[in-house]
Amino acid sequence: MNDLQIQFSDRKSEIDLYQLQELLNVSAFWAKGRSIEDLGIAIANSEPVISVCLRDRLIGFARATSDGIYRATIWDVVIHPEYQHSGLGSNLVETVLNHPRMRFVERVYLMTTHQQGFYEKIGFQPNTTTTMVLHNLANRVFVAATEVQLQESPKQFQAMSAEY
Repeated sequence: MNDLQIQFSDRKSEIDLYQLQELLNVSAFWAKGRSIEDLGIAIANSEPVISVCLRDRLIGFARATSDGIYRATIWDVVIHPEYQHSGLGSNLVETVLNHPRMRFVERVYLMTTHQQGFYEKIGFQPNTTTTMVLHNLANRVFVAATEVQLQESPKQFQAMSAEY
């Protein structure tokens, strides 16, 4: 594999969403079946977004969200299985971390299921004390139900919200 053919890019507009969908489907059990529309939304709301291409083929991807100074989270780090264990994954994460939007962030988080050792080599440390999750689907159902009740009867909603 000739390194001169591999290109790292932070230009969101160059990402082929169909190739990204395929890359996630073959490389990431946690990202199978994501829709093109949802991938577009995720990319639009992330900075930086880094892609790795070999000629015109997308072989790596990562993105982050950040306030630019205090906190950031890295998401969706993937390298196509054919190119794993070649150093591309480490280079990809380092590229994200060295991006101007990330360079001075106090704490960078990520979630991983099976790759703790990989991230520890880059400098990440296990953090068992701060990770919590809200599965927003249930929250959306609650919000939708309260909005309907609010429209029907504001007094009834006030009584219901006092119970929570």
